[in-house]
Amino acid sequence: MKILFMCTHNSCRSILSEALFNHLAPAGFSAVSSGSHPCGRVNQRALDTLAAAGIVTEGLSSKASDTFAQNPPDIVITVCDNAAGEACPLYFGTALKAHWGLVDPSALTGSETEIQTAFDQCLAKIAERVQAFFALPFTTLKVSEFSLELDRIGRL
Repeated sequence: MKILFMCTHNSCRSILSEALFNHLAPAGFSAVSSGSHPCGRVNQRALDTLAAAGIVTEGLSSKASDTFAQNPPDIVITVCDNAAGEACPLYFGTALKAHWGLVDPSALTGSETEIQTAFDQCLAKIAERVQAFFALPFTTLKVSEFSLELDRIGRL
């Protein structure tokens, strides 16, 4: 099962989600990420936060959603934060869709400690959601139930 995490710039939240998902994923699951307006670089603090958590960062890159047009995902999860007034990207036609909004820690200001705390909290929220995802009974869920579960996880 292939999951696509999408956000606006594909530099922080979607990258954190991709890396953490793949770090925790059992065989048969993988994640990628993309952006509706990718900035072309990964946020350095996102990479540092992942590395500090023992999560591989090699190969992570900021890329456009059309990168996956030939090999579409099974599930698309947007992670932009509607409360911040961002425009969430459009996503692939037949894939299951869910929104797991996250505050963008790279947009915050404050002390180094406050900003790092925001990155750590974002990663912890992603971990909570990814663990809930992997706890789902995949073999018995109907598509409609799966969609409801994805929405529920996004509200965690």
